[in-house]
Amino acid sequence: MCSNAGLPAPQIHSVAKKSRLIPGYYRPSKEWDLVVTSGNDLVAVVEVKSQVGSFGNNFNNRVEEALGNATDFWAAYRKGLLAPSQRPWLGYLFMLQETEQSMRSTRRVRLEHYPIDEDFQTLSYAKRYELVCLRLVREQLYDAACFIISSAESGRKGQYLEPNAELGIERFCISLHARAAAFARLRK
Repeated sequence: MCSNAGLPAPQIHSVAKKSRLIPGYYRPSKEWDLVVTSGNDLVAVVEVKSQVGSFGNNFNNRVEEALGNATDFWAAYRKGLLAPSQRPWLGYLFMLQETEQSMRSTRRVRLEHYPIDEDFQTLSYAKRYELVCLRLVREQLYDAACFIISSAESGRKGQYLEPNAELGIERFCISLHARAAAFARLRK
């Protein structure tokens, strides 16, 4: 994807741990799932997360991870820790297991002191994750997010659902490609 964007000598790091470590601001470093560089430029970084079972126990943890990782990444960028790069592209890809539990509506949540955001009330975990991914992009914490759902059986065959076109893999890839092309033009 990056090479056909005209990016000179792209390096796509997805295996070697050392190649995927990026300095943080609130911590020494973070190991990302995919890192794209071109020369000394950090072009793109992608975080990949999934949720299989234990939806109630892990939903808040996944949201906190996504928020914390983006906050740390952009703080490191603002403080010059990712120099000499221009603004890199940050993506979030989330895969959810399709089960009866992840797809059914939840009970209303009531707190003692404060009301819950009505947007989250009675949503299934699938709809909650979709809403979170939309908010991560709209609040500009990530340049793009992709949200897909797959069952254990269909996932083995490479089949998945994209419940929201705005969070589809094609838009995610087009956004990444556009950023890589911008890097390529600026490097000329």
